[in-house]
Amino acid sequence: MEFSLKQSLRQRIRSRNFLAWSLLIWGIPSQIVFFPKPANSLPNPKQQETAVSIFSDENDLYEVRIPEKFEESAGSATAADFSEASVTSFDTESESINKSGNLNINAQVSDQQSPANESGNPDRNTNTSPQQPSVSELSDVQPTDWAYQALRSLMERYGILSGYPDHTFRGNRPMSRYEFAAGLLATMDKLDSLVANGIRNQSIQEDLITLQRLQREYRLALDDLQKRLNRIDDRVTRLEAKRFSATTKLQGQAIVAFTQGSNANSTIVSRERLNLLTSFNSKDLLFTQLESGNNGGDAIARAHKRKNLNLLGTSGLIASGGGLDYVDVDSDLKLRRLYYSFRPLSDLSVTIGAKMSPRDFIDRNRYANNEAVDFSSSFFLNNPLIVQNQIDRNGGAGVAISWNPGGSPLTFRSLYIAADANLANSNASGGLFKDRYQASAEVEYSLSNQLALRLQYTRAEINNTDINAFGVNAEYALNRNIGVFTRLGFGSYQGFNTAINQNLDINPFSWAVGFGIRNLVIPGTFGGLAVGQPFVTDGLGNTTQTNIEAFYNLELSDNVSITPTFSVVTNANNDSSNNTIWQGALRTVISF
Repeated sequence: MEFSLKQSLRQRIRSRNFLAWSLLIWGIPSQIVFFPKPANSLPNPKQQETAVSIFSDENDLYEVRIPEKFEESAGSATAADFSEASVTSFDTESESINKSGNLNINAQVSDQQSPANESGNPDRNTNTSPQQPSVSELSDVQPTDWAYQALRSLMERYGILSGYPDHTFRGNRPMSRYEFAAGLLATMDKLDSLVANGIRNQSIQEDLITLQRLQREYRLALDDLQKRLNRIDDRVTRLEAKRFSATTKLQGQAIVAFTQGSNANSTIVSRERLNLLTSFNSKDLLFTQLESGNNGGDAIARAHKRKNLNLLGTSGLIASGGGLDYVDVDSDLKLRRLYYSFRPLSDLSVTIGAKMSPRDFIDRNRYANNEAVDFSSSFFLNNPLIVQNQIDRNGGAGVAISWNPGGSPLTFRSLYIAADANLANSNASGGLFKDRYQASAEVEYSLSNQLALRLQYTRAEINNTDINAFGVNAEYALNRNIGVFTRLGFGSYQGFNTAINQNLDINPFSWAVGFGIRNLVIPGTFGGLAVGQPFVTDGLGNTTQTNIEAFYNLELSDNVSITPTFSVVTNANNDSSNNTIWQGALRTVISF
């Protein structure tokens, strides 16, 4: 007669020794499941392993970006793995596991390692009986290990589990559900045998007396815990019925900034984003982002638009060197990002999409890369020669690749994005491979968490202008709280630019340098100061624009932060007639 595991457990629950059995049943397998790594790598019992988020960068607290590395989940154990399960069983009739994962009571569980048959399923009819080693004979378990005595008690006092025939315990190998079921079954059969034959072992009798005493002392607490678990189970059921999606996570972010600057009114600038993160197998990500704003502006944006020709503003036609990055966001709800990332190999990620921005994949920097956390200026977030503003501002269709061979310090990245891939024109612009597009490559060398160096190249065609640019992005942590960074760029712009109606034959240079400091005065804060020039050249304007920004980020909670910023821009648009602009802003970020 066959029984399911649930039916078998139900029969045992009816006995008067249920509580004592339960403590043994769950206590003994828990030693099996959570037994530490081999002796040379045993963790401290007080240490906790940190779960790896799908996003790896600590700066991605508010804005979702494509991950460099997806979490690699452990492979599920096959039936052949189950055949190696080192579980000592007894001369009692017990369940075996059939192909559907149910337990079958028709088979005998022998006291030896069970080989797998040709189909990969455990063969319980094999009569081989290799000698199981004792705990003292295990090569990867030492008497000095903190869990040594627990393992010894399970093996020698109760005879529940043993090592492998090669004299190893392999405490760091994950346990499959099959192995756990077999271990649980062996434990229950052992308890059945002890109760049926009478308990004559003094040590076991002492354990049972202790369990009975604990049962009496903690009866009220156990009853209360059972009630709370029942309530939690009901709440989980209701939450699962009302959850947004089984595969999709919903995130939101709102940035609201109050600004006051030279020669401009006080303004409120806002931008709202809604992110949908969908994963089907924990190694992929479908990223959808919706965006809306209030089309707000600031004093710096007004200066760049003063002559109706925005060259170097936040939405500049030549480069991004403006003030707040979240100005000029349309009030209409629009699709801002849409792409799918996956891992064909463990060290290779590929992203394809209809709405992608270069800043999500290249030119990252831990001190200056997120307008919701650090610098608000569009110039200090990215190198304006490497990340082309006409491509990045609205995004486009394309592909991006990131390769970290064997987890080495080197990472190779490349991308191709076309801003007008949706246009089917037959002229010289539009489409996937015509004007406007950007192709970039980046090599990052990260020797440690302290130093990172990135070498970059961008080839682009934008508004009939051929662009070639080289860049350097570097960061260095002086200590846990202070770090410095720099971005340098040198390029070539050739051709008649149709957006500004001007022939360009220039070799611009761009530079920015700054530092970031954490825990300044108040723990958990983050501040920074940077200075730079976005577009240094003699062929565009009659002088050089200079940008300066300082900020101080204070997190009020996990969901709310406020950041006062102070910015200075001289000679906006490389025009000496533009006076120096002083601007202060109070940025508030709400995320969920």
